[in-house]
Amino acid sequence: MLKEFKEFAMKGNLVDIAVGFVMGAAFKQVVTSFTGGIVSPLIGLIFNTDFKDLKWVVKEGVADDAGKVAGEVAILYGDFLTNVIDFIIVAFVMFLIVKGVNATKKKEEPAPEEPKGPTQEELLEQIRDLLAKQK
Repeated sequence: MLKEFKEFAMKGNLVDIAVGFVMGAAFKQVVTSFTGGIVSPLIGLIFNTDFKDLKWVVKEGVADDAGKVAGEVAILYGDFLTNVIDFIIVAFVMFLIVKGVNATKKKEEPAPEEPKGPTQEELLEQIRDLLAKQK
């Protein structure tokens, strides 16, 4: 069982998927820092606030002496939009990578033509006729 698992784990496709997963996770961090550090502040200029802090307050909370707000109910749409932008960037780059890989793949060669000559049915008919003549 251990040998079978080792064979399964070391198959080329599984290793490729694992490498792709690790690279994708690292790439996601790069995109997140790009969105959070560059895109969000630029969009935040439009709203005069940090883009990630945009929210719609459904129920006001009560501020304590330390300035923390307790009991607030809010919809954090700025954080959601930041994650949507992250997703779009990652999806677009992955699309470009897959498109590039597919372009470099060797084009499939057309299937070889069938050899010229009698078909299987014609050969069987000839054999049948020869056997009939021998009787």
